[in-house]
Amino acid sequence: MSYRKADLLPPVTLDDVRGAQKMLTGVARVTAMEGSRHLSQLVGAPVHLKCENLQRTGSFKLRGAYVRIAGLLPEERAAGVVAASAGNHAQGVALASSLLGVDSTVFMPKGAPLPKISATRDYGAEVRLHGQVVDETLAAAEEYAAETGAVFIHPFDHADIIAGQGTVGLEILEQCPEVRTIVVGIGGGGLAAGIAVAVKAIRPDVRIVGVQAAGAAAYPPSLAAGHPVSVENPATMADGIRVGRPGDVPFRIIGDLVDEVRTVTEDELSTALLLCLERAKLVVEPAGASPVAALLSDPGAFEGPVVAVLSGGNVDPVLMQRVLRHGMAAQGRYLAVRLRLTDRPGALATLLGVLSVVDANVLDVSHVRTDPRLGLTEAEVELHLETKGPVHCAEVGQALREAGYTVID
Repeated sequence: MSYRKADLLPPVTLDDVRGAQKMLTGVARVTAMEGSRHLSQLVGAPVHLKCENLQRTGSFKLRGAYVRIAGLLPEERAAGVVAASAGNHAQGVALASSLLGVDSTVFMPKGAPLPKISATRDYGAEVRLHGQVVDETLAAAEEYAAETGAVFIHPFDHADIIAGQGTVGLEILEQCPEVRTIVVGIGGGGLAAGIAVAVKAIRPDVRIVGVQAAGAAAYPPSLAAGHPVSVENPATMADGIRVGRPGDVPFRIIGDLVDEVRTVTEDELSTALLLCLERAKLVVEPAGASPVAALLSDPGAFEGPVVAVLSGGNVDPVLMQRVLRHGMAAQGRYLAVRLRLTDRPGALATLLGVLSVVDANVLDVSHVRTDPRLGLTEAEVELHLETKGPVHCAEVGQALREAGYTVID
């Protein structure tokens, strides 16, 4: 393994990852590797999905959390551990602590989804809600650690965490020894760094591609600058990779061993999540779908066989509903239109008749008659339609305009 700074020892080695794999035997599942016919046809080479969304606690985070906590000294375990997370890391720390007989306290934002809060408590952690964003929650957890002596378990910026996540890479090589490209989402960088350490040490020819959400992409500018830099107000539906600054330890590894970092849009993320659900029958959170989004956005850029790591499946049902609708809209399968019409008896029935002719299925209708924007004889209607693709959406819009309706963008 080569590092740019020859005077520094590697922060994580293949031996560390192999040691973590032994430690995790009987604790973490060896998750399934599923082929995807649809993605394989698109890429022009075999594509496999590494299903960490089926891991215990619903994500890869258990691996690193268990290795980190298991490595604590007896007096450190006695003091307990503390973590800060909006979901996946929280659950990983909670379960790992319970398995090891260590008391855990997890700080979560006040707006964290209720299913994630409930799951973290069920795994045995004491949950404290603090702050509106993860940065505020993180500060509270660090303050708690300083006051009580509890050991702070960072979600990605620690060698033991990275070694634990690297066991995913060893499993990929065992399950798909012919792999040529591994695509993995990047937030702080612990998973990508761990996979890179394991895979590059054994198969340096394998290309590793990291994926970030465009609205929370701290790695491209950091790699260009040669040191971690922060992105102000990272924004993406993919909360699992919504991290404003790379971790110092994973950044060094990723800079040396990851071949490329790509970004994907919110439309591409939601389309990928929908594809995983419909084609692969897998519930995947937006962060976990980011590698699939990268394949969909530029399928010719990946040499096969390809392994896409589905890092987690802990998606809030409310968010899932919104994301699926967003993904359907991105594919032209869902259309929302507003239009004006004359407010007279039968006007709405006439409008619905036009939509029936072009075979658009009406899901919802909102009819407004009283509004300062409207004339005395006008009404405004908002329609939510199920459509059959971009061409059909264009046909619907054209039919409405030809029928004399004013479509409001």
